[in-house]
Amino acid sequence: MAVSIVERSGTLWLTLLRPPVNAIDLEMVEELTQTIAEAPAKSPIVLTGKGKSFSAGVDTKAFAAYDKGERRRLVLGITQMLRAIVSHHAPVVAALNGHAIGGGLVLALAADYRIAAAPEGKFGLTEARAGVPFPAGATEVIRNELPPTLLRSLALTSRLVEQENLLAAGVFDQVCQPDSLPLVVVKAIHEMKNQPGFAAVKMQARGALQARLSALVKSGDDPFLPAFGA
Repeated sequence: MAVSIVERSGTLWLTLLRPPVNAIDLEMVEELTQTIAEAPAKSPIVLTGKGKSFSAGVDTKAFAAYDKGERRRLVLGITQMLRAIVSHHAPVVAALNGHAIGGGLVLALAADYRIAAAPEGKFGLTEARAGVPFPAGATEVIRNELPPTLLRSLALTSRLVEQENLLAAGVFDQVCQPDSLPLVVVKAIHEMKNQPGFAAVKMQARGALQARLSALVKSGDDPFLPAFGA
């Protein structure tokens, strides 16, 4: 099991469980995708991590050991996972308990609301340093959710920044102390889910991104698959 699923007062708390840094592998992607796709439409979802990291991105060691078919499943599965998050009718909140790097930051960006409680956390897009491109779905998310100048800087330098930098840029919605994270998350969810027009307005605000992700899923392909050896 790569993801813990706990229901609290109608909210699904999904905790990434791959210590020490909750690196993303095929099992995690498929568990998240299935859980979110099958979640009741009115159930808010919280994405968080176990330990000191939200997620340090794709598990490069696991990926290197995958055969071609497994690599293809992971690359295409990331887009399916992101589509499931963006398509969910109820609020999806990323509760960032620690570092979110590469695919970990992309996962957080797919959420509707992002709360960081990692004063010493680092955040960034390090795919260029790792020598791999973004999957097509991840590319759509970062283009949609990051200001162009910040996207250029993070993606092309692989620099890591602090939570206050992303709060100032409007990428994170709130920062708080680690011990207050659960209460801050519950309050944010309460405020969002009690808006009668939330689902409709989410579609208006994020529908274009959802449509692009859905088109990629429907195509069953990714132009960057050869770069992944898939």
